[in-house]
Amino acid sequence: MYRKTFLQVNLDNLVENYLAVKERVNGKIVIPVVKANAYGHGVIDVVKRLVKEGVTFFAVSLLEEALEIREIFPNIQLLMMGVCNEDDINVAAKHDIQITIGSIKQVDYLLKLKGKLQVHMKIDTGMNRLGFKNYKEALDAYHLLNEMKYAELVGIYTHFATADNNYSYYQKQKARFEEFLSSIDYQGLMIHVSNSSSAIKYESDIPYTTHIRLGISLYGLTLDEETKFLKNTCKLITHISEIKSLVKGEKVGYGITYEAKGNERIGVLPIGYADGFIRMNQGGYVEINGQKCELVGRICMDQCFVRLEEQMDIDDPVVLFGGLISIDEVAKRLNTINYEVLCQITSRVPRIYK
Repeated sequence: MYRKTFLQVNLDNLVENYLAVKERVNGKIVIPVVKANAYGHGVIDVVKRLVKEGVTFFAVSLLEEALEIREIFPNIQLLMMGVCNEDDINVAAKHDIQITIGSIKQVDYLLKLKGKLQVHMKIDTGMNRLGFKNYKEALDAYHLLNEMKYAELVGIYTHFATADNNYSYYQKQKARFEEFLSSIDYQGLMIHVSNSSSAIKYESDIPYTTHIRLGISLYGLTLDEETKFLKNTCKLITHISEIKSLVKGEKVGYGITYEAKGNERIGVLPIGYADGFIRMNQGGYVEINGQKCELVGRICMDQCFVRLEEQMDIDDPVVLFGGLISIDEVAKRLNTINYEVLCQITSRVPRIYK
């Protein structure tokens, strides 16, 4: 690492979040969701730490993500939640990756299987993204899967669109899923419906599920009102690399969008939008020596500018989020959600683990 810019990841806090949610779900199996490079935290190190804690089942979105993990962890269970293409089902079978089936067309793909493959059915209960929306088709698929030689149905699940903010719609989706379950024999199958919000708030009242999927709250975040027991798992850190002394009227950066109002000290930070610290952060704040300092001028591809107090100097550490300034504060600044703030930190930024 030659540039003093990195994402500091606290794996102990991540494990504490996992254990805290596990305590709340009445002994059901918690599946950590580690898609998108473990929400930006670095998937291999996150999985390694959780495996050390005895975790044996993880979920991802893409086949590429599953294969990256499988190369290092041959004995854990992996569920791919995204669509597995027709040409790729035998790759999933070869590497023992469980896939998700959400349409009759995808059931037909399984006729080309050359090896054993475990599958989960996804039921679309109202999010209208992935899964069987037509319940007659879902029932047909259930029976077809139970008759197949190589495909083994091992689980059924759905996904809630509003577990964090609309209880009425959440209940409607839950009822639709229960309606489908009532038409089949699901004994012995993995049944999972809850994401982070549903797991924390409602899972203890759902008797028929065996697993829950823990996504954003594994990483200490939520879209609900503040959840006190979750712990922050990362800080984005850089350091002041250069200082410019400005007099009143001097300009800063591309488009000269900032003008010094008097004698000012401007710090240059070696991080920019190519690192995922996007231009819309202009006008926000970072933390230096326990103080909030304003980002001024346009954020460049590799650098950005901050107005400094007199005592601040080159090589002082700068926390862009995860300290005095929370990830949620940055998300609010950018008019987005905490997920996006984490996931947009690019591979140029090393992950450092403690």
